[in-house]
Amino acid sequence: MPWWAWFWPLAAWAALAGAGVFGLSASLAAAAAVALVATVFAAVYHAELVAHRVGEPFGTLVLAVAVTVIEVALVVSVMLGGGPEKAALARDTVFAAVMLVCNGVVGGCLLAGGMQHRAQGFQLQGASGALAVLTALTTLTLVLPNFTLTAPGPVYTPSQLAFVGVVSLVLYGVFVFVQTVRHPGDFLHNPADDAHEAPPSARAALASALLLVVALAAVVALAKLLSPTMEAGLDWAGAPKSVIGVVIAALVLLPEALAALRAARANRLQTSLNLALGSALASIGLTIPAVAAVSVALGTPLTLGLGAKEEVLLAATLLISVLTLGTGRTTVLQGAVHLVILAVFLFLAVVP
Repeated sequence: MPWWAWFWPLAAWAALAGAGVFGLSASLAAAAAVALVATVFAAVYHAELVAHRVGEPFGTLVLAVAVTVIEVALVVSVMLGGGPEKAALARDTVFAAVMLVCNGVVGGCLLAGGMQHRAQGFQLQGASGALAVLTALTTLTLVLPNFTLTAPGPVYTPSQLAFVGVVSLVLYGVFVFVQTVRHPGDFLHNPADDAHEAPPSARAALASALLLVVALAAVVALAKLLSPTMEAGLDWAGAPKSVIGVVIAALVLLPEALAALRAARANRLQTSLNLALGSALASIGLTIPAVAAVSVALGTPLTLGLGAKEEVLLAATLLISVLTLGTGRTTVLQGAVHLVILAVFLFLAVVP
């Protein structure tokens, strides 16, 4: 194991301890930001090692579920500490995660893989199933609240929120069951594309699994520590408050994005799509039930419905994703289209 794979997670926790003792000075904030980025790379290393040990399709679930569980903890903690003004944080974070994954991660993987290998193939059945579940989840959680009649505005009543939370969790559970038990072959890449490297030992995989949890927890803790600084920077720049959801989603998804890009460049596009689409599904299927449970139990406000502009971008993203992944073969053209949609989303998030 390289030294930096264990050093940076420990350095991140040291920065957190220093902030707790001495306060967050400008120099300590800069050091924490460096440790945050470096710890993300360490998390990618450990996640890939664990995934190699457990094999597909279980390997791609390791990072997606681990990252999303910690994303849930971050969103819930910020919601509880922020009061009514944070009612839309879960919506902004989940929507940003879907846009970043479906346009940024998928588009980057298709472009990087297409530039190196010209054209790449993948399992059409697995991608279609994932997109079907993603379309249902995004519609039920982010669009439908705008059209219900019992409660005005982009919100669900407590009973509606509980029902949608349960349905989202059930849909995600069924997807994981199909991916890992019922039809795992639909999510496996061509063995001929494997590098045939020997998997790591059980001891090395266990050590990396523990360090992965340590690294991901440090990433989220540092992101929460630096969030006031980020919010102050957004206020200085005159950017909308919703941009903080984009920042949180980007930080949380960065390990998965890097792992997916590396897989695409190694001609394992199926692994890239498993990571990307799986993380988007986990982000909705786990985050929404968790924040719904907190909202119902504690009576905290929760805004889920998107605005008209965001609904158009979501519809365009899902439609283009169906067209892109509907043939089982991709080139740089599809990657460029997705990245253009990502650029539009990021620009309009800052300049609405």
